[in-house]
Amino acid sequence: MDSEPEKLRLTSGPGRWVIGAAVLGSGIVFLDSTVVNVALPKIGEELPAKFLGVLEGQSYVYYGYLLTLSALLILAGGLADFHGRRRLFLIGVAGFGATSLLCGLAPNLELLVLFRILQGAAGAILVPGSLAVITASFAGEDQGKAFGFWAGGSGATTILGPALGGFLVAYVSWRAAFFINLPLVVLAFYAAARHMPESRDEQATGRFDWAGAAVVAIAIGGLTFGAIRGQQAQWHDTVAFISLALGAIATIAFPIMMARSSHPLVPLSLFRSRNFSVTNISTLVIYGALYVTFQYLALFAIGTVGYSELAFGLAGIPGSLFLVFLSSRVGTLAVRLGPRWFMTIGPAIMGISLLWLTRFPSDSAPWVADIHHLSSFVPPADYMRDLFPFQMVFGIGLSIMVTPLTTALMRSIPPHNAGIGSAINNAISRVGPQLVGAALFIAISSSFYANFEHIAGPAVVSHLNVRNDVSPLNRPDEKLGEGVTRAANLASLDAFHLAMLVSAGLCLAGAAVNAAGIRNNELRREDPAPEPAAQPA
Repeated sequence: MDSEPEKLRLTSGPGRWVIGAAVLGSGIVFLDSTVVNVALPKIGEELPAKFLGVLEGQSYVYYGYLLTLSALLILAGGLADFHGRRRLFLIGVAGFGATSLLCGLAPNLELLVLFRILQGAAGAILVPGSLAVITASFAGEDQGKAFGFWAGGSGATTILGPALGGFLVAYVSWRAAFFINLPLVVLAFYAAARHMPESRDEQATGRFDWAGAAVVAIAIGGLTFGAIRGQQAQWHDTVAFISLALGAIATIAFPIMMARSSHPLVPLSLFRSRNFSVTNISTLVIYGALYVTFQYLALFAIGTVGYSELAFGLAGIPGSLFLVFLSSRVGTLAVRLGPRWFMTIGPAIMGISLLWLTRFPSDSAPWVADIHHLSSFVPPADYMRDLFPFQMVFGIGLSIMVTPLTTALMRSIPPHNAGIGSAINNAISRVGPQLVGAALFIAISSSFYANFEHIAGPAVVSHLNVRNDVSPLNRPDEKLGEGVTRAANLASLDAFHLAMLVSAGLCLAGAAVNAAGIRNNELRREDPAPEPAAQPA
């Protein structure tokens, strides 16, 4: 039997502090994925660089964080189970705070890249650790509600990040995008140190599987770096293919190593659970759709239509409100009724909403919000017609899907494997979308350049270095002429429609996988509901 800590009531004082720490711990990781992305142009303008070009440095600032975050997730999840989830959570929070401070104080681009890589490593500790802590601390419907708060809080920070980042960069400083983490880190550290119970895998008696950790880091890191590098170089870079090959070889070798190890980092027995396996497959598909949707919608709205960064961030708020207010309620129902139909209906609604964007018109007016003109915060009629319906319906579908998916995952694995189980799913949710995005990038680019050359005509194209002068979903230099701008905008519109159609197909495929594969009766047996915890004096 596992030696587990006494379960908490979500309504108790300690319960509130624990869920608050878990939401803050994962939320700051997701927040930094989006806030800093908006700050990249200012970082490139203001930070000196000795060895890196501006565009190259900006890219490494964003992708260096993503790379270490993805590559080290499974290692961090295994360490949390092995050495204690509270202990690793505190280390991760402290590390994230320290690296956020260093990023905000960075004197040049090269050091900022280094600090971002370290920040991603600290973030890798927090995400699986926060879910493992919830699994170990709560039971029954309280656990479902806790997963809902986690999903709502984490999702909201991701979606609200562009608006917050746009405001900070425009009216404070790009450094504020890092400093804003510090008060959140202090609060999360206090809550965890004071109220979070310790838990670990009591069955872990052998040595930690460092060899397995190294191989899985190479697998995830290689695939992630190869996909990122390939897209940046438009698949004309040997390093990208070498990285993908190393990642693929390590991916094949990893399960063989796990099968032969007496103390494997990832017990292959986890995949005997139908719900665990199906949930990870649907995560790959659905989160691939989410990545494509948000990446190409942002590029199109800002680069082609002409939305300001702040306006685009504000445009995402309506949908995110559903995630905040519905997630805990849906989590309770998913525990009570089972997650299957929630995981089916949610992605289906998301897919249907994406079809609305495939009719996005070429003459949609931009929304340019400016804090100095309060009237500009009122969205234009074109936004209410073209984007608002999608945001509302997509937000409802996402709210129905996210918490039941988390519930199905975490309740399909033994409690002592909570850290590693969460880490596997989080790694898939980050690496998979990069690979989906890399494959789609080829189709989107091909569609864009073929349509551009057809619309612009031979006379215009003959005066251009097309691959250098124009790029998908971005406005070309006005000096190239009105004909080039018009052709690029129309070609970008077609490419965007294709991306949204693919995203819709992925969401609907995920819904079908969940409908066919998830079993409501394959839920881990829950402990009886705990006695009400004594309220602190």
